[in-house]
Amino acid sequence: MEVTRLDPSNLLTRIEHLRNSMIEIAIEKGFSSRESIAISRELDKLLNEYEQIKGVKK
Repeated sequence: MEVTRLDPSNLLTRIEHLRNSMIEIAIEKGFSSRESIAISRELDKLLNEYEQIKGVKK
C-alpha cells in the first residue's frame, strides 16, 4: 500500500483546518474529550509530516 503525501501548501491548509476544528470541539466538549484527542493525534501526524518535508528541503 502506497502512502500519499500532501504537498506543503495543502498540508498547511489541512493543519490549519484541523487546528480550528480542535479548538471548536475542545471549547464545546472539553480538551480531554475523545473527539478533541482524536483530532489532536491527527494534527500531530500532519505536523510531523510537515516537519519532515521542511527538513528535506533545507
